[in-house]
Amino acid sequence: MPDFIDTVLDQLAVLISTERFAELESDGLEIKPIPSDSGSWNECYKSVNAFLNTRGGILLLGIREMGQGDARRYVFTGYRENAEGKLKELPDLFEDPHGVKLDLREQFPAMQLRDFRGGRVAVVWVDELPADRKHVFHKGKAWKRVLTGDHQISRAELEAQDAYREEAWQAREVQPLGSIGLDDLDLDQINEYIQLLNRPVRIETIKAYLDAARPFLERKSFLKDGAATLLGALVCGRHPADLLGFRCHVHGYVDVPYEVAQDKQDLTGNILPLMDASRSYILRNIQVGVSVAGGGTSSPQYPEAVIRETVNNALAHRDYSINKQAVIAIQPGVQLSIQNPGRFRSYLLIEHPQHAIPLRRVIPEAKARNPKLADVLRVYRRWEGRGIGMATLVNLCLDNQIDIPTYRLYSEEVCLILRPGKLCCDRIETRLREFDAYIDDKTGGLPLSPEQKSVIAYLMKSEWANQRAHYSILLTPDNNHFEQLLWLEKCGLISQHPMSTPVYPIYVVDRVLIQDGYQAELQELFGAAVRELDELNRAVLDVVFRQGKYSRAHATTAKSAAFSLWYDRRGGSESIREFDSFYRRVRYGFNKLERAGFIVRASGARGFVLNSEFRSERLL
Repeated sequence: MPDFIDTVLDQLAVLISTERFAELESDGLEIKPIPSDSGSWNECYKSVNAFLNTRGGILLLGIREMGQGDARRYVFTGYRENAEGKLKELPDLFEDPHGVKLDLREQFPAMQLRDFRGGRVAVVWVDELPADRKHVFHKGKAWKRVLTGDHQISRAELEAQDAYREEAWQAREVQPLGSIGLDDLDLDQINEYIQLLNRPVRIETIKAYLDAARPFLERKSFLKDGAATLLGALVCGRHPADLLGFRCHVHGYVDVPYEVAQDKQDLTGNILPLMDASRSYILRNIQVGVSVAGGGTSSPQYPEAVIRETVNNALAHRDYSINKQAVIAIQPGVQLSIQNPGRFRSYLLIEHPQHAIPLRRVIPEAKARNPKLADVLRVYRRWEGRGIGMATLVNLCLDNQIDIPTYRLYSEEVCLILRPGKLCCDRIETRLREFDAYIDDKTGGLPLSPEQKSVIAYLMKSEWANQRAHYSILLTPDNNHFEQLLWLEKCGLISQHPMSTPVYPIYVVDRVLIQDGYQAELQELFGAAVRELDELNRAVLDVVFRQGKYSRAHATTAKSAAFSLWYDRRGGSESIREFDSFYRRVRYGFNKLERAGFIVRASGARGFVLNSEFRSERLL
């Protein structure tokens, strides 16, 4: 099977022979000719610096891009032997923030020369730097890769990274575990890691015995001062439970009534088997998820990508200085939660709980709490460092594959809560129908697209979650339908929260759409009589008021009011028996309200409206 470079070269050969152009460069591939002067070499060094500081990449040398517009094309220029010295210097060309030269040989697998159209091209692989070693500089500037271009990293980004590097430097993952030494590590697991490191280019030899692995293990921070580190024990410790205590434990249980059999399990092991076992445990208990409260109805399933990313990120991000186990709790058909030792960094939290519109938001971040561990997991394809985690959850939510994810924060733990179903659920669809005339007035009659509905639903549910002391993930340009936000703001259906900032704009739904109660308006219409009604009948009047003022129908049936209240109160439980009982209570309430004169049958339409003559009738 051809590798990535073979595929690119095949494409280039066709494009060159036909004098055509197609964009092949990406955030991980830069195509250049062999430079002819120092200035051109500096452009190559800039791209290499950007690869080091971003996600790694490949520099393909020997092909030039020429022309503009329709005349744009690739031209094969070939490799020149005098470039070898320059390429060999690459690991020594970069410096730290203080200008100290660095030796980055580990980031540069062996360069290759590939035959191409009667000549050769050079292929230079550049590995991403671990998060705790970023950023590196070239001639006083640090670069990052964005799409197909290299962009200078801003001062604010550099300062944030400095603070992060200092925190990461003190991380428990690289601290030695006292008396635990080289003999407590497993040679087979070490060699498995080396085999993965050697893809696609061999950079390390397989070890025949443990002592031969010592220099490699020290270089990778698996050993420090002769002792195994927490990182080493997590990745390749012989008996991790004995070495790490609860740091390598995941406790799982299925939260159902006691009369139903519960699946409880304590999972232990090295980090990779622990991730696999945790994911399998969740899949085993939700694949045939049954809602006991719903009389045995089938529960919606979580996408496997959600399970994978949730487990991987939980174990990659947890605070390993806290000797507590992670806890997976499954309520079939209701929610899945993972409670993890640790806290969010303070600068990632937006907290204004006492504001009139309470805010509890988490800013998504791609930086790993444990950068050395993240570097290992990246080799095992369990960590990609592209914002996957929170951003993935939000995107899947906006695509209606799961309901809104939220967090509960405790003193030493963070609990992620996932709910099955859809973001644009029956509750949201019902509410939008109740405001369809109001929305038409805002949009000029244009119907809301599914993406726009998703954004409104996300902001509504974020606000409801924030009121319950749950934290939702902030919508940012990296994880939302950003164009839809701008359009909705222009229409006036959303606006920026008073505590919003230019760096992190915080959007909230139009206050008319989010309002639940109309007791002030109802008292103005009915006077003190409305206070004599029970809670359910006051809620019914709220629905009749809302639909009468903001919907196209202008009238409300007992069935539509029952659905509206049912979704608001129950979140859409699927129990038909429970809903029928609730509907009978609402229908009885409609009869009572009609007899008392609060509502009257709508003229020319099915349903009821508020009795605007209530006060005058009482005076007569």
